[in-house]
Amino acid sequence: MNPNTSSTPWPRIAVVGAGAVGCYFGGKLVRAGCPVTFVGRPGPQSSVLALSREGLYFDGVEFQEKLRVEASTDVSSVSAADVVLICVKTIDTASVAASLAPHLRPEAIIVSLQNGVENASVIRQALRDAGRSPLPVVLPSVVYVAAAMIAPGHLKHSGRGDLVIGPGRDASLVPVIERIAQLFTRANVPCRISDNIDAELWTKLIWNCAGNAVSALGRATYALAGSLESVRQVMAAAAGEVGAVAQASGISLPVSDLMALGLKLAASLGPATSSTAQDIERGRPTEIDSLNGFITRRGAELGIPTPVNQTLWALVKLREASSKPA
Repeated sequence: MNPNTSSTPWPRIAVVGAGAVGCYFGGKLVRAGCPVTFVGRPGPQSSVLALSREGLYFDGVEFQEKLRVEASTDVSSVSAADVVLICVKTIDTASVAASLAPHLRPEAIIVSLQNGVENASVIRQALRDAGRSPLPVVLPSVVYVAAAMIAPGHLKHSGRGDLVIGPGRDASLVPVIERIAQLFTRANVPCRISDNIDAELWTKLIWNCAGNAVSALGRATYALAGSLESVRQVMAAAAGEVGAVAQASGISLPVSDLMALGLKLAASLGPATSSTAQDIERGRPTEIDSLNGFITRRGAELGIPTPVNQTLWALVKLREASSKPA
């Protein structure tokens, strides 16, 4: 164990979505002593039911441990939470936010731990549509972790496990951002504060678009995909299109060799496959519409050609359709 000796009371946390991301970051918080409730859907293969019955087996790079956790299929259980971590797939963002709306504390802080660049705005709009006023604080984050649920209640972590958050253009959120960063840092989760969170989100999107579909279509790990020159050329072309769409969208990306950074990221994730690949193998809907599909749509709106992203998006949609149970 890694006991926390601080006398500062922990905030109460609700983790909405008991998949790999939710279980990794929620598990780290639980292990540090933070009160966490996992909230998820019922069903025979439900991770949240397995968590409730048997706890979370955290099979990590640094430790392997069975954690006793609180878990519920009742969305109203978020009503006690000071911080709500939304860890569901992007296809469920709006509906989940709407279901949370009646139960959130007025002072609750919502943090999106999701892929894509639109989740925070989608959450805010869903809360508005549900009649929430004033709106709670909704923060985007950038997640870097290689993890998978290899069985209900069994998390396999294979690389990284850090976050980037930032206040965006609202300087009044700086104290809130600092509190959230301190929360994760206290739980031994590296959490960097960025003064340009939009660029951070788009930088992550570049490598989601370059790597997720390739991993899924090739049924390959990130490390293998990044080791083959022909595949690197496809990934570089996809990344270049995302960069062009970002620039046309007014996003100022860091001046650096993003391809080199992406290959370094692929190496750090090593034996992991993309979440897109994991979803397809399990016959679940993917987030590809929020990744390469988003770039295809946004590029069309801006007059930016995105043939590589369009091709990757279409082929993943094909694999997704062919993997559905008959």
